[in-house]
Amino acid sequence: MTNKDKTNSMGNEHVHTDFINKMTYGDYLQLDTLLDSQKRLSGHHDEMLFIVIHQVSELWMKLILHELRASIEAIKAGELSPAFKMLSRVSKIQSQIIHAWDVLSTLTPSEYIEFRDDLGQASGFQSYQYRMIEFALGYKTPHVLEIYKKDPILLTQLKEAYEAPSLYDVAILALATNGLNINEDIMNRDVTKPYREDESVLNAWTKVYEDTEKYWDLYELAEKLIDIEDWLQQWRFRHMKTVERIIGHKKGTGGSSGVGYLKKVLDHQFFPELWAVRTNI
Repeated sequence: MTNKDKTNSMGNEHVHTDFINKMTYGDYLQLDTLLDSQKRLSGHHDEMLFIVIHQVSELWMKLILHELRASIEAIKAGELSPAFKMLSRVSKIQSQIIHAWDVLSTLTPSEYIEFRDDLGQASGFQSYQYRMIEFALGYKTPHVLEIYKKDPILLTQLKEAYEAPSLYDVAILALATNGLNINEDIMNRDVTKPYREDESVLNAWTKVYEDTEKYWDLYELAEKLIDIEDWLQQWRFRHMKTVERIIGHKKGTGGSSGVGYLKKVLDHQFFPELWAVRTNI
């Protein structure tokens, strides 16, 4: 039978069926590797749910980092329009991760306790991609690097992310580039230190919001940043409520205080002046 005969038998002459020497969908996505990566440590049915949810979230975080890094470079280069598309994509990805908690919340305390001990001290608290996202957004705490000493290559990558300017650092640079007065101490600050609210930055954003026609690109950038922080806080909230629903106020497997820690980080703001400006104008 010829290739044409094979495709015709499918009822559609445009459908390819002969892949002896050609790449398939599964080949391209390396599905054999991907779908063989769910290794349950217990015999419990619901451990598969637990693994898949976390693996899917890590894949989404990989894409978030891909978009954040590119947007930072675009803003540094003064190319704000491409950055807007990337940052909008980040927000859409964040909504997907938030909905993942809805699926995980179908896991009950009685089910989770059946395989929780098999996790040992492994915990989502140790997600290095999540730490890189925090670094990219400007939240940098040196003690978290201690977790990754086991892997020197990974530790090097994390240190590079830790020492790089954040999304907010380059946004503030864009304010200055567009003629708005920014304190020199902020412009020359050590980007490895946690960012602290600055009056000159607040005044600059205030001018942007009071004259959106003149500063339209900066205004749009500000709103993209607010979208990202808003979605991240919603992600954190859903994370906290899902953990509380499943394990109550037990300590996390990684040694954190669990719900207590997750509630505490809800108070942190990545872009404080962009929240303060709403009261200021």
